[in-house]
Amino acid sequence: MPKPERTAAILVAAGRGLRAGAGGPKQYRTIGGRTVIYRAMETFSGHPDVFAVQPVVNPDDAALFSEAVAGLRHQPPTPGGATRQASVHAGLEALAKEKPDIVLIHDAARPFVTSAVISRAIAATARTGAAIPVVPVTDTIKVIGGSADVEATPDRARLRIAQTPQAFRFDVILQAHRRAVREGRNDFTDDAALAEWAGLTVATFEGDPANMKLTTSEDFVREEARLASQLGDIRTGTGYDVHAFGDGDHVMICGVRVPHAKGFLAHSDGDVGLHALVDAVLGALADGDIGSHFPPSDARWKGASSDQFLKYAVERVTARGGRIANLEVTLICERPKIGPLRDTMRARIAEISGIHISRVAVKATTSERLGFTGREEGIAATASATIRLPWEDEGWNDKGWSA
Repeated sequence: MPKPERTAAILVAAGRGLRAGAGGPKQYRTIGGRTVIYRAMETFSGHPDVFAVQPVVNPDDAALFSEAVAGLRHQPPTPGGATRQASVHAGLEALAKEKPDIVLIHDAARPFVTSAVISRAIAATARTGAAIPVVPVTDTIKVIGGSADVEATPDRARLRIAQTPQAFRFDVILQAHRRAVREGRNDFTDDAALAEWAGLTVATFEGDPANMKLTTSEDFVREEARLASQLGDIRTGTGYDVHAFGDGDHVMICGVRVPHAKGFLAHSDGDVGLHALVDAVLGALADGDIGSHFPPSDARWKGASSDQFLKYAVERVTARGGRIANLEVTLICERPKIGPLRDTMRARIAEISGIHISRVAVKATTSERLGFTGREEGIAATASATIRLPWEDEGWNDKGWSA
């Protein structure tokens, strides 16, 4: 029985993406609540037939890269070159010691590649040795001369738009890149063109119209709107928490250390604001409560910082393809005074949750000296969370619920 072929992927992420406008390199900007490069890499890292993912990055972006793809499986990143062609060559040389049979070369600025496209790339290359994904041209194309006059109208039936991942036998495309370096050729805009120059026949396979390259700021706006339109399952959850005062000189509220004459009696840091928010997010997911995920009987959470609990709840939303739309917390206490710290707390919640501060509200009220909060025996908090998820409930169709 023949040995299964080993497939690796190169993620080209060394460009600066200046046409995408302000906000830094486009591969590190967010779209749909995740960085572009995370979305691009995630599908390769999780594909069962891809054993290694080799990122190629700008050396100045090392910290950005590590933060943007945290949690994903990949090889140590290798520095890119001055051109895309040079960056691909660097990725190929970095992978040479792994001895893959097939290599997939993908642009980090294409965040919507699917597992199906990757599988088609591997299958096509196993048959042909070199293959690229393409989609039909639907508009009429004109060839324009130097005077801006139309010179020709190509037959669009024979035209295709090339995408990535472009896939090749590893040893063949590596040798082609090495030859291009020897002969001083550095002007190829994609690997298929270089392969054609080297004498390879490049086959095509079905691409995906959604697998588009993000180039301009308008691309980001359009794709954000498209992603939002897919998140039709809008859910709201609520949360409540209370902690009594004990000895101490500060309390943690909404991730902020607040000086106070007392501290909280609690197993963790007692952050009532974040605890209520965690329950609100988990409630919107119908995914238990904070106690079921972080039981107070577990010694690991003794004195724990509550920001990790909120991060966990937000990651549960992200793992289901969802987004946080709004977080709101109301603090009920006589003291400490919340008003002067309101925006600091909003900013901290936004930072923990990975959302914009405009989606976070912090409110405060007293109980008019009534009850335990009125007697300054503790603090209570209520919270709400609105999230958006893809509509994927089993049993639902366009006619309603089925039996």
